[in-house]
Amino acid sequence: MLASPVVHAQRAELERRIQRDTLANGMEIIVVENHGVPLATLEIDARNGSFTQSPTYEGLSHLYEHMFFKANASYPEPEQFVQRASALGAVFNGTTTEERVNYYVTLPSDSTMPGLAFLAAALRTPLFRADELERERAVVIGEYDRAESNPFYALTTATGKALWGTAWSRKNPLGERAVILRTTPEQMRTIQHKYYVPNNIALIVTGDVVADSIFAAAHRLFDDWPRAADPFVTDPIPPVPALTGNKAVVVEQPVNTVLVMIQWQGPGAHADPAATYAADVFSDVLNQPGSRFQRALVDSGLWQSLGVNYYTLNQVGPITISGEVAPDKLRAAIAALDRELGEVVKPGYITASAVDGVKQQRIVETMESLERASGFAHQLGFWWAVTGMNYFFGYNDTMARQTPDDLRRYATRYILGRPRVTGVLLSPETRKAIGLTEAELAGGTP
Repeated sequence: MLASPVVHAQRAELERRIQRDTLANGMEIIVVENHGVPLATLEIDARNGSFTQSPTYEGLSHLYEHMFFKANASYPEPEQFVQRASALGAVFNGTTTEERVNYYVTLPSDSTMPGLAFLAAALRTPLFRADELERERAVVIGEYDRAESNPFYALTTATGKALWGTAWSRKNPLGERAVILRTTPEQMRTIQHKYYVPNNIALIVTGDVVADSIFAAAHRLFDDWPRAADPFVTDPIPPVPALTGNKAVVVEQPVNTVLVMIQWQGPGAHADPAATYAADVFSDVLNQPGSRFQRALVDSGLWQSLGVNYYTLNQVGPITISGEVAPDKLRAAIAALDRELGEVVKPGYITASAVDGVKQQRIVETMESLERASGFAHQLGFWWAVTGMNYFFGYNDTMARQTPDDLRRYATRYILGRPRVTGVLLSPETRKAIGLTEAELAGGTP
């Protein structure tokens, strides 16, 4: 186990470098000074994303992200937002995921104060002009078309629908074409009034800035923004329905290989935080080149590649084992994977030295990320929205306490013998040649 004084020192360094303030209306301000380069990243994070979407709003959190960079009360005409960004020397973008939407600008640090006012106008006073909404619908549909042209998207969508069932709309940031095409400005305002309220927002500023100046500017720009009802108290997110049995999907696309994706419903960051730490270490141990897992399954020639992943989410994160395999080895490869997973939970398979090695890597990566101002803003925004900052501050400390027994408990609770979805992507010709059926895959080991 890693020496605790070292880990505690790293936590102290994070808490020293990451300065925080909370306005009376509940808006959180987070600042990380880094004076190495005369640039600053200003980021708005909202606890929004696909997890808030009913089927009638599927994809609209993403469309809202696009509309953020359009006309607002300060820049009411089309293209004025872009023109002002250019004048500030700013590049801007946003992303929509399951449980976080972020908007950010990176600009010369001497433009930080006007940049904050620029971002505040977009956040507080969007206009949702019908003409701009029409154009952005077309842009989002273009993204949808590009995604559909990717065979891997067909696999992830099919396995996702099987894994999440009636909660699929809450796990699908890209959304559904028909819903996007009939979006109205009124729906955008519904999202705004419910989720874009100060007590559901964080402002994160990193780079060549002075924290006290940022805090003062935040008070000037946002103190008069009234607190609203907590959207997750007035309209709680429905729980994800548990997967009750094995499922399988076979997706036929014109591909020259066979891709396999096996997924389980994993832990949620608030319901079972201890398991989320174990999940990260477990994945890293199995993914290490030369690990017993990789030697048995990839180095042996059964799999061409194989990776293990857990995606941290509050509303149940997926566990995924995915890889590439030759058609004539598909059945043997999946059978070998099942056997190997049975071995993983046995004492001695995961060693203390292997666990300590990957824990050290994670801790080093966390500390190194402090020096990448723009990327660190995005990282902080994710953890703020999904888990809360206390989880982030305690990450290294809790990571350092993980043991092989913790990893075995996690695998036993969430993977071994648990209901799963097995997805296979292959060409129609390959499927016909090997005679693959969904019933066969869902039965467990083919």
